[in-house]
Amino acid sequence: MFFAALFTVCLIAANLFAVKPFSVGPVSFTGAIFLFPVSYIINDVVAEVWGLRRAKTLIFTAFALDLFFVLVAFLIDLAPGADWWDETTAAGFHSVFGLAPRVAIASFLAFLVGSFVNATVVSRMKIRQKGRNFTVRAVISTLLGELSDSMIFFPIALAGAVIPWNQMPVFVLWQVGLKTAYEIVILPVTVRVVRWVKEKEATDVYDTDIWGNGK
Repeated sequence: MFFAALFTVCLIAANLFAVKPFSVGPVSFTGAIFLFPVSYIINDVVAEVWGLRRAKTLIFTAFALDLFFVLVAFLIDLAPGADWWDETTAAGFHSVFGLAPRVAIASFLAFLVGSFVNATVVSRMKIRQKGRNFTVRAVISTLLGELSDSMIFFPIALAGAVIPWNQMPVFVLWQVGLKTAYEIVILPVTVRVVRWVKEKEATDVYDTDIWGNGK
């Protein structure tokens, strides 16, 4: 329950923080970069400890709750404000909560594909590696999941209107690189969390009924 709650909060908060861009030298990114990788780390933990089926439940639950949040925010944004609700404040509210359909579709598709790729890679590699080398599958799953996510989200949501097409490949690679680096830096914590949860829950699922014995 704790991981599901944190996973959902990170997903919703990342959508909100994505409206704030940052630049450090030639590198551009959004505020979502500080939270979104955490959802992939949680995905790794759940898939590693409880297996692919529980990870799928986590993904679908977070998706449904994020959709609920977006729909409620959309309706509130459409509703007329009070007489003293000035245009500047209304514009600020809209910029955060009035998620454009293009961005919403891109976000939902990217989340589903990226999260499923991440969980599937963890599950599959755990069988093939016979449970060893969690650090390897954590990094590879994040790399492939973030790559899938970024290749869907940024072209659909931002290409042309915000980011020129000729700069899109570099932007996507920077996003994937930074988020994967985030995973690597925090990996010692992730490994300890996985080990602690396995001992605490007395659970260590191998999806042999899905992938066989890995041979």
